[in-house]
Amino acid sequence: MRAGAGSGRRRGGTAAGLFGASLLVAATVLGAGGAFALPSAPPSGSASPGGPGTGGTRGDQDESNGRRGDREDRGDKGDKGDKGDRGDRGEESGRPGSSGSGSARPTTTPPSTAASASTSPSPSASASASASASSSGSAPASASAKPSAVARPAPAGAVLAAAEAGPGAGLPTAQGLQQALATVLTDQNLGTVGLAVADAADGRLLYGKGENTAATPASTTKLATSVAALSLIPGDTRLATRVVKNAATGGITLVGGGDPTLTALPADQVQVAGVPADPDTAPASLDALARQTAAALKAAGTTTVVLDYDVTLYTGPLLHKNHDAENIAAVTPLMVDEGKVDPKSLADAPARVTDPAGAAAESFANLLKAQGVTVQGKAKAAAAQAAADAPVLGRVDSPTMARLVERMLTTSDNTLAEAIARQAAIAAHQPAAFEGAATAVTQELTRLGVPMTGVVLNDGSGLHPGNAIPPAVLVKLLALAASAQHPTLRPVLTGLPIAGFTGTLGKRFGAGSGAADAAGLVRAKTGSLSGVNTLAGTVVDADGRQLAFALMTRTAAPVDTARAAMDRVVARLAACGCR
Repeated sequence: MRAGAGSGRRRGGTAAGLFGASLLVAATVLGAGGAFALPSAPPSGSASPGGPGTGGTRGDQDESNGRRGDREDRGDKGDKGDKGDRGDRGEESGRPGSSGSGSARPTTTPPSTAASASTSPSPSASASASASASSSGSAPASASAKPSAVARPAPAGAVLAAAEAGPGAGLPTAQGLQQALATVLTDQNLGTVGLAVADAADGRLLYGKGENTAATPASTTKLATSVAALSLIPGDTRLATRVVKNAATGGITLVGGGDPTLTALPADQVQVAGVPADPDTAPASLDALARQTAAALKAAGTTTVVLDYDVTLYTGPLLHKNHDAENIAAVTPLMVDEGKVDPKSLADAPARVTDPAGAAAESFANLLKAQGVTVQGKAKAAAAQAAADAPVLGRVDSPTMARLVERMLTTSDNTLAEAIARQAAIAAHQPAAFEGAATAVTQELTRLGVPMTGVVLNDGSGLHPGNAIPPAVLVKLLALAASAQHPTLRPVLTGLPIAGFTGTLGKRFGAGSGAADAAGLVRAKTGSLSGVNTLAGTVVDADGRQLAFALMTRTAAPVDTARAAMDRVVARLAACGCR
């Protein structure tokens, strides 16, 4: 089908698609299943409430709440675009939000449910799979799911299915795609372009333009981090922050488990991506940990203690190569509220404390004092790792790994991305550092059959301008996440922002963009560094076929202008059947 014909066909379904998308967003934001996924029951045992670029560290974070979307392009703040001092975080507006028994390694659930967690998928993971199938068009996780079946946001009671004549029905052709995209791809605001379009059902490449040429991925690097992490770590894993007795000092030790979403805020003040957290996505509470610890100490007749803190879970440098103390915090296994100076800040690039671990320990000491337990002196880093058999006085657990991945992708959270990458490194028996995390992700993607020629990874967030990934690899990652053979990867799809509605796409595909007809039909991960803009995700075309795409550009055009040009390319995919 020619582009013109596709546009006509889409016109009749746009209102329905947008209405359906609005229903999806309502379920996404308000449902019990989490701020970034369709409702799901919380798991049992839950405890507490082009080549190297020129700069940027902030990119993606700008769009998550409608604030971060801009940041991503701004290269100056994450990905603020022009300034390039902040990289990927710029694109996402939300802020994200790791493991612990004795050695502070990942744990699947609190002890009471560890057995069941290790032998069966978590409700969250199952819900993510079903949410993906219904909201992003990915193949359902059930054995009976048809690889070619797709769905997109639609009014209640309506189901938009893919062609029913077999796996090849409704499949766009290379010629059809070339004709449909010819005009929009010549937009000079795109600059140098790399593009890959594949059938999401099986990953078959349908059309490409420089698809095998590695380019700077910016925050689309988070797709690689997410796929590897969910392949290595059970989706129901929770990251534990603990307090244990310290036999050497006679005091207590606060043990960091790698959870940057741990919060010191009261429950009624906690927000995720600008909206109140629900039970499934609410971060672990430092106050709850202090209450548990104080109760245990007072039961033993102790009201005065010496406090130290254990940050031995991670190794290597604390600071990212492009650290700016805004787009990303110092990477340490112990912090509260992602190391923000103002825990309530909704800024896309909030100021970060210099010593997140020390600040977390200080907050904990203050909370203990409020419970009637005095901490002598100032808390210091522990001289040695906490003993594996040290008596536990208190413990709180993060949301599941599946939910953390969703949050990280929706909001393009750099601090959370690096924490998840380190958990992948631990699971792969690599050093929990930037280099070890990159090695773990590379090795796991290779094991999964992802073609890694040309791929260079230096971090888990995409802030590093030296990362390189070809467009064809990004669509392969998306196809894996949509595959019925890999249901545990489904949160990669359910975590993708929805065009015009959520996360870093919340302010894109709007009126006047030339891409508004695709709002609600596209789910994609954004990426921005100075001069670099990327977009990789899924879209349902006019024939109801789910396509995976990756669009990577390098241009001197203003960020907003370049993004709008990219959105028009994706909107053209949504508007045609391209056969």
